Amino acid sequence: MGQGRASKAAAVINSNVMHKHGGTNFPPKNRDMKITFGLILVSLLWTSCNTGTEKIEFGSNDGRLININGKNIYYEEYGHGTPLLLLSGGGLNRSIKDFEKCIPELSKHYRVIAPDTPGQGKSEQTDSLSYALLTDFMSQLIDSLKIDSAYVMGLSDGAIVALLLADKRADKIKKVISVGANNGTRGFVLPDGFNIDSVKIPTLDGWAGYHEKDIEWYNTLTPKKDWKKMATNLNLMWYGKEYFPTSVYDKIRIQTMIVLGDRDDISIEHGLEMHRLIKNSQYCVLPNTTHEVFAERPDLINKIAMDFFK
Repeated sequence: MGQGRASKAAAVINSNVMHKHGGTNFPPKNRDMKITFGLILVSLLWTSCNTGTEKIEFGSNDGRLININGKNIYYEEYGHGTPLLLLSGGGLNRSIKDFEKCIPELSKHYRVIAPDTPGQGKSEQTDSLSYALLTDFMSQLIDSLKIDSAYVMGLSDGAIVALLLADKRADKIKKVISVGANNGTRGFVLPDGFNIDSVKIPTLDGWAGYHEKDIEWYNTLTPKKDWKKMATNLNLMWYGKEYFPTSVYDKIRIQTMIVLGDRDDISIEHGLEMHRLIKNSQYCVLPNTTHEVFAERPDLINKIAMDFFK
């Protein structure tokens, strides 16, 4: 499904690297550091493997459509128990499939509800995108499915929406796990010598060059979508210096966990800042892990989630 699942920070960096250096990638930044604050300790010896035993085509498995704000939103459900809303990241290659290695185990314990957010997977495209808009769609999904109480776990853009839902829907949401969230471009890890103010927004030509296979996949989706409009909307959404006011953190009262990989495209310091601003939150940094937590560490993130949701 495309050439890997590049995060928004990686998309930003690679577009600018290609522009400035003829397509040569910067070497990964050395981010080895010791963290002495109160994290959830995770064993470095933990190894993860694919938890799925059945071959299920997640994201194309006879899901349902629900109309929200005049747009058909596609979602799939698995299992029984307390509802667990899984929110995928943003990008042309993102969909319910982000969680394909985690759903089989999670569905043994929860009623897993996994939507394609507007413009992704099998959901219809909207004219614009913003984190407020995505939050409104997911809030209405909760109400439309008549969910009284739920857990929420999101990746990247879905993690940002999870935090906003924690603020706005404390009446329905019990706990939130936010994996790979950032509040604006200042949260990105950039190559040495890059200043965030000097980073240029990728052009459509840049998207076409770096995401060729993703665009090919996106063009096969039904309902039909416009990848150029999606890329333009993602650029506008991703490049804000701040996605939401910091006052949101102080208003979050439900139990919240911030999760990052130690090789994430979002800085550990930024995650620590969010953790400190959200009262009684927990902060977990996963070893030897990039932004793609659910693909690389499915067993580990599942265990962390099930322990936290108890």
